[in-house]
Amino acid sequence: MTLPILYSLRNCPYAMRARIAIYKAEQKIILRDIVLSNKPQAMLTASPKGTVPVLVLGLDSTLSQSSVIEESLEIMLWSLQQSDPHNLLHSGDTNALPQMLTLIAQFDHQFKTKLEQYKCAKRYREDTLIEYREACQPYLQDLEQRLSHQPFFISAQESLADIAILPFIRQFARVERQWYLQAPYPKVRQWLNHYLQSKMFSKIMTKHPLWSGTQEVVYLGED
Repeated sequence: MTLPILYSLRNCPYAMRARIAIYKAEQKIILRDIVLSNKPQAMLTASPKGTVPVLVLGLDSTLSQSSVIEESLEIMLWSLQQSDPHNLLHSGDTNALPQMLTLIAQFDHQFKTKLEQYKCAKRYREDTLIEYREACQPYLQDLEQRLSHQPFFISAQESLADIAILPFIRQFARVERQWYLQAPYPKVRQWLNHYLQSKMFSKIMTKHPLWSGTQEVVYLGED
């Protein structure tokens, strides 16, 4: 069986969380970093929508063609369903995964929109900056409240929700760095720093040459 191929963009939050899940699942895959202004034909053939991440599963004796997973959360779930050595899906608790997915959906469909408005307001020096920052804060307040009782979002143990939301909190923290460092979210800062200073984050954020089809193969999921 050939290895799965992940088409990725280094700083895209969705591609980032796909890489984190693959790393946490200890799934060895081929990593192809791309730039969206010059999308490789192999990626477009596999996924005509042309966005990252895209995971192309390898062929085996039961498949007549490659299977493609085009959404980051689906890639995360697929990876952890193959192997979950850290039990990020909390397999012993039937209520845990629905709780994770509900929290992730809030950040994917609500917080992310407000975060993009906040980022744009800062970039273009708009007078709506504080308004959009305040729109983001109820989500941060919820996380702060959760972390005041336990070290991770769902329980005392790291879960899918933590690694799925991580890239968005990282983006938020970078918009107004000085404001963030003094904001009333010390537990969120501690939680984020735990990840940003980890070996895992260094590994998944390693900068590789953009894939051209001619260079040495890059693998993710192995040390």
